[in-house]
Amino acid sequence: MPSIRSARPTDTATIEAIEDDADQLLVERLRPGSWPPAASGADRLAQPGFLLVVALDDGDVVGFAHVVEVDGLCHLEQLSVRPEHSRRGLGRRLVTAAADRARRLGHERITLRTYADVPWNAPFYRSAGFVEEQPVTAFHRSLVETEHRLGLDRYGRRVQMAADLT
Repeated sequence: MPSIRSARPTDTATIEAIEDDADQLLVERLRPGSWPPAASGADRLAQPGFLLVVALDDGDVVGFAHVVEVDGLCHLEQLSVRPEHSRRGLGRRLVTAAADRARRLGHERITLRTYADVPWNAPFYRSAGFVEEQPVTAFHRSLVETEHRLGLDRYGRRVQMAADLT
């Protein structure tokens, strides 16, 4: 049975590779002219918040959830699972584990930003209890501005979603 644990410094290169692999599904669907490489796993690990990984029985890390904590907010920054291990419930287990950790840390809700019409984005999160909302905090508005600057909105509608943890 795959296990979920906190990421370790030795996981950082794997985390970056997992995101690059998973992003290929998005690239195939959206057909952008170019797509930026994944954020460094070391950078993710150094940010305020937490980074969870899912490891197979043999210890092979095949997915991760990166949650940032900013201004008292809890935000699921990235969820990635290697494509060859997708559709096995690992992403859902990571989302549940991230929500559980956030709750234990005292957060009452968790947010994320994603594509509205990509099946493994907003529809998946909706099935995990997230609902669409407007970005009202300075942090969330800064994410919208960054997405716009990067041109992510030209590939489809971007939405903010949140789940109550109480």
